Amino acid sequence: MKAMLKGLFLCLTMHAFAQHRDLDLVLGKKAPELINNMQVEVYEAFDRMRAAAAKKGIEIKVVSAYRSYNRQREIWNTKYKAFTQEGLEPKNAIKKIITYSTLPGTSRHHWGTDIDIIDNANPQPGDVLLTEKFYDNGPSSALRDWMNDNAATFGFFEVYTNSPNRKGFAHEPWHYTYRPLSKSYLEVLTTHALSEIAEDDQLLGRAFLDNEFFNTYTSAHILDINPILFAQE
Repeated sequence: MKAMLKGLFLCLTMHAFAQHRDLDLVLGKKAPELINNMQVEVYEAFDRMRAAAAKKGIEIKVVSAYRSYNRQREIWNTKYKAFTQEGLEPKNAIKKIITYSTLPGTSRHHWGTDIDIIDNANPQPGDVLLTEKFYDNGPSSALRDWMNDNAATFGFFEVYTNSPNRKGFAHEPWHYTYRPLSKSYLEVLTTHALSEIAEDDQLLGRAFLDNEFFNTYTSAHILDINPILFAQE
């Protein structure tokens, strides 16, 4: 009974905490207080993790952290234009975009809680965020092994795992989230914020983002993530 009551209390506390999240913060239309493009608490945890990894010869470098709504919309619109000009139908262009790129307003990078990282101790020619660079003898493979063993100690978890049953975004071994803060942002996004996105008249392809799209996108791309991100701490 005590465990049940504790679980209920944690759920209610998390929900109440999420209710106070500013929608503009969740959507990336307003930035939280940042240090090196991370929320202060996230940066402090990251700095401790970086120092621990350095003792093992791993140099964690953040290549992407906070990203605004406007920047994400630029990415989206650029890809939409390119894919439709190549001859793809609008819905197929959108489907191709969301293999890796998020709909603006739904990017976890809007929150200042998520980071894309590489091992800067090794030479990284070309695109550094390629899955093969994190496996076998790739330049960030040692980083991935170290993160698998140690990241949770500092509050960080991989978001888009390589589980064969997971749908939505492709596997991203470089993308980690600071769970102590990101959980509440996710709840606001899924319960309050999505309706705001469909009102953006500068978003290309907006006419094709109907209820069916949002329902599928929410279940596959927003919620089909590492299940530990939903667990109570």
